[in-house]
Amino acid sequence: MTVPSLRTLTTALLALSAVVAFSRAAHADPVVPGEEHCVVNVRSDDILNMREAPNSGAYVVAQKRYGECGIRVSAECSGSWCPVEDGESEGWVHRRYIAMVSPALYCVSGVEPDDVLNVRAFPSAQSKIMDELAPNACEIAFLPYAVEGWQKVRAGDTEGWVRRIYLSGE
Repeated sequence: MTVPSLRTLTTALLALSAVVAFSRAAHADPVVPGEEHCVVNVRSDDILNMREAPNSGAYVVAQKRYGECGIRVSAECSGSWCPVEDGESEGWVHRRYIAMVSPALYCVSGVEPDDVLNVRAFPSAQSKIMDELAPNACEIAFLPYAVEGWQKVRAGDTEGWVRRIYLSGE
């Protein structure tokens, strides 16, 4: 039996990691008509074009930044293209670049009664505190972004990052 070299194993692991990362990025589903969605799978320094028709050559009617929400899918998607509106414009986006905001079904849990859950600007304990959630706060929605145990959420008018371990379903 031949034992693979460390280089061969490393190359195989890197290839597998790339496949897994691509498969996650390539499928931002679910896309649900009538629900709010956010822009995903776009570099932070790039934009998503909302187009007049369902093809990449169509006129751009609006542009959306990575992380921007408030995009409603207005009807069933046609193949890979979904009809959307954002309150100002109507158009089409490729389904790969949007993901649905969860219903506001989550609550703060595991926080002491005399403490709060900090909502931070970025997924880091050193990041600026944007707001505080009471230990019994509910009606928290998950935005479609998570990083190393941090979840981006919306609670009322506040959007920010919290440690996922402090949230549970209602």
